Amino acid sequence: MSQRTVRPSRKDAGFTLLEVLIAITLLALLMGMAFSTLRGAVSATRSGERTVNWTNQTRTVQEFLRRQLGHAMAIPFERMDDIGENRVFEADGSELRFVAPLPGHLANGGPHVQWIVIAGDQILFDHAQLNGYDHADPKANNPRDPVLLMEGFASAHFEYRGLDENGELGDWSREWENVQQLPLLVRLVLEFDEDNRDWPDLEIAVLAGTNMPFMFARRRMMEDQVPPDQGGVE
Repeated sequence: MSQRTVRPSRKDAGFTLLEVLIAITLLALLMGMAFSTLRGAVSATRSGERTVNWTNQTRTVQEFLRRQLGHAMAIPFERMDDIGENRVFEADGSELRFVAPLPGHLANGGPHVQWIVIAGDQILFDHAQLNGYDHADPKANNPRDPVLLMEGFASAHFEYRGLDENGELGDWSREWENVQQLPLLVRLVLEFDEDNRDWPDLEIAVLAGTNMPFMFARRRMMEDQVPPDQGGVE
């Protein structure tokens, strides 16, 4: 009896090497596209989270500065006996010092001397109780670290605005020379290197300082009503 050789059909022969290579190539392309899409989605999510966190931080810092500077009080925190000068608001482009109440969760009640400092790319806040305040040792050896309000900016400075010698609203200036008087307005100018980070305009009206124009106008009105000196008139 003769033996018949059975040749396997193509269906039973499996895939050729070329087909396997094509399949692997297509699979690699699909996996690359999926990975790229996933990476883009993760990057967009992280960018959105950073934007949300930055927006929340900006709003929190601005609200805090508005509350504290807006409620600055015309109370001296230091008296210079040698020149008879009371320091009420001491400030320049990188630091300011004033008296205002603090929120209850930060300190005990009563007015506190507060100072805000721009140090490098950070904005720091600190305070001490007005009662017993010593300008030479503001924190009385308290090891408490200052509060970090903001960091990571390219540049920052404070500007101030008050009345000039004619009782008119003056220009913005980085220096506040009249330490015995509160300014009318304070603003913080911040700039960032990143295009996606923005600092909304922050101009703070000092409530106690805004009374000064009315006091100034009232004094001028009273001076205008004083009759001229009649002495020496024949």
